[in-house]
Amino acid sequence: MTTLRLYNTLTRKLEGLRPIKPGRVGIYSCGPTVYWNQHIGHMYCYVQWDVLVRFLRYLGFKVKWVMNLTDVGHLVSDADEGEDKMEKGAKREGLTVWQIADKYIQQFKESVALLNIQEPDVFCRATEHIKEQIELIKKIEKKGFTYKTKTGLVFDTSKFPEYAKFARLNLKKQTAGSRVEVDPEKKKPWDFLLWVTNQPNHIMQWDSPWGKGFPGWHIECTAMSTKYLGKRFDIHTGGKEHIPVHHTNEVAQAFGAFGQQTANYWLHNGWLVIESEKMSKSLGNNVLATNLIDKGFNPLALRYLILTSHYRQGLNFTWKGLGAAQRALDNLYEKVVELKEQSSRTKPKSQTLVPNLSRGSRSFKEYQKKFIERLAQDLGVASALALTWQMLKDKALKPEEKYRLLIDFDQVFGLKLWEVRPPTIFELPAAMKRLVERREKLRQAKKWQEADEVRKKIEKLGWQIEDTSEGPKTRKMSLNNLF
Repeated sequence: MTTLRLYNTLTRKLEGLRPIKPGRVGIYSCGPTVYWNQHIGHMYCYVQWDVLVRFLRYLGFKVKWVMNLTDVGHLVSDADEGEDKMEKGAKREGLTVWQIADKYIQQFKESVALLNIQEPDVFCRATEHIKEQIELIKKIEKKGFTYKTKTGLVFDTSKFPEYAKFARLNLKKQTAGSRVEVDPEKKKPWDFLLWVTNQPNHIMQWDSPWGKGFPGWHIECTAMSTKYLGKRFDIHTGGKEHIPVHHTNEVAQAFGAFGQQTANYWLHNGWLVIESEKMSKSLGNNVLATNLIDKGFNPLALRYLILTSHYRQGLNFTWKGLGAAQRALDNLYEKVVELKEQSSRTKPKSQTLVPNLSRGSRSFKEYQKKFIERLAQDLGVASALALTWQMLKDKALKPEEKYRLLIDFDQVFGLKLWEVRPPTIFELPAAMKRLVERREKLRQAKKWQEADEVRKKIEKLGWQIEDTSEGPKTRKMSLNNLF
């Protein structure tokens, strides 16, 4: 059996995956801070980790995937300074912090659904695990890894000599900067808060042995990952920006509490940038998954585009590139329909077209083997996608075999190939419904020009809309009219 090899940030090496429990894999992914919209730059990593989970399940592993939702404690800096992101969001919109959390959790989950990312087995909110965080901090304190300052309870990194090892930090070059100005009682500028006190104006606070306050950002991930996956689990994922502070502090906390590493493999994704610039609200280049629909794209075109990249390298997003991905996805959908129809003509009507993967020619089995081998090299999904197009051109394979391979591979790709039905390819019922309803409201408000712009978007998505006395009616256009 081919061994899945993954790049482990902990060792800076490609290593074969050896699960703690045979046949089972536990994964913890750093999730969103739910104070604002999650744009496609954020969604890049979740598509990549979804591919990891899908591939493990494809290989036959039973996977437990856990993801946190940060709804308290994450300051605008990843260090111990600045305003709490949740409170900043609440002030911005005139809502309570709890309403902000609920609003943006919903936005995140909608984006997850649009990109066909499987929801993790466990979504865990930081505010629902305050007890677990306090208990973990008490363990760290009992073992002598803490000290108190006017700001709260601080992790003493001098008690963990290997603090700099995970991120290869050069602590001699670390300067005090604003972190010490925030709390001059810190022994080292990189010591970090486990529990924050003496913040009377902070809205979200809980009683604790150290006084009324709230948890530091880093403690939630160690508390929740170990609650759901145990003190030792297989894989921890996150963005590369987490390496020098957040994940370094997670490693330190684990040694403070348990005297050991929690995750055996630490995986980090690169970033999606837009037109070679970092995506940010301040630059005004924030793109949401729903914006893709507004511009006439199938959100799964973004998923396809992400599949052409390697998770560690990141992706330079361009609208031209997304257009090419949309055309490639369209072509793939057309192939599915074509191959399914060809396969149907060679089968009795009573026979199902559910892929039977236990049989196939030598070429068929060779493609399955190559597919696994390419993905097993540190999730080489782009290479596996290239193999798919190579397979579709292979004259040695029968149409039925090509169709079965497409559906088989899509267990990992997640492009919904199994759902493709002629003639209604590119079905986006929820998205279409929103656009049709928006256009109708604009028409009723007599905003004809804006309504016409929405109509153009609907047509670009491959639908025609007709206004009748019974309301708007939509029907699918032919493939030749799309994009």
